[in-house]
Amino acid sequence: MRFGFWPSSAHRWDQILAVSQAAEASGWDGLWLPDHFMPPEGGYGHEPPGVEPELLPTHECWTLLGALAAAVPRVRLGAMVTGNTYRHPAVLAKQAATVDHVSGGRLVLGLGAGWQENEHRRYGLEFGTVRSRADMLEEACEVITSLFANERTDFDGAHYRLQGAPLTPKPLQDPLPIMIGGRGERRTIPTMVRWGHEWNGWCTVADMRYFNALIDRLCEAQDRDPATIARSAAVILRMCDSEAEAARLQVGASGRPELVGIPEQLVEQVAAYAAAGTDELIVPDFNLAPDEAPEVAERFMSEVVAAL
Repeated sequence: MRFGFWPSSAHRWDQILAVSQAAEASGWDGLWLPDHFMPPEGGYGHEPPGVEPELLPTHECWTLLGALAAAVPRVRLGAMVTGNTYRHPAVLAKQAATVDHVSGGRLVLGLGAGWQENEHRRYGLEFGTVRSRADMLEEACEVITSLFANERTDFDGAHYRLQGAPLTPKPLQDPLPIMIGGRGERRTIPTMVRWGHEWNGWCTVADMRYFNALIDRLCEAQDRDPATIARSAAVILRMCDSEAEAARLQVGASGRPELVGIPEQLVEQVAAYAAAGTDELIVPDFNLAPDEAPEVAERFMSEVVAAL
């Protein structure tokens, strides 16, 4: 199993760099960054008193990925996940190929249909309907895949049109892996099975069993080897110093899947994810203060992962 760390883009650049370097040094396998231009309508839940939630500083994802590609030399890098509605897929493919070169072939192109309505409204981006965003994601995956593979790409879709479009240089990786994030069973996951190399969702252990079985069935229907799709879960980490503290914490209080407990308890919980077919656990730090995140990242690797 791989372990990915997810720094918050609401922190200062020096804090993002520090926790990313600490994660790499302590043995994490990947760094994942959220692709948002501003917080959601209600904020992240940790805004300082008196600060309007939407005004919390938020750094741009792909600029950060380029910086980390040069500053952090070992781990995989990716967006968790890029909102497809924010960029034309040909522009995104060019960005991804460039970051893949800067990183020496370590990029994963995380991609999703987009969901945060207030960003679209504030910046004048078309939000559309759930169906139109799903259609756009399907077309974008086809466009990006063709640009990576072919000398020129012609495409005439409902949302995107390309005429003899080149993409050079190609990514160093062949293929550059595409991770599609989302739990939509009617559109997102079938799109992932058709075009993706990795899948991610906020998942409990039970969720992972359910979605892995669904992905396997869809692969069988499309005559695709299920082993060619990696599966990852995003989960909040709350590392405790005592069993009493762990017992006091309300599991699920964040509204997200959680790992909660002392290191020995966390070992059991991580092992359960592995047994459910999880290839990578991705842990965000947005429930942690910037100054404690590097220590938690290091402790998780030395006290939990090492015991596995």
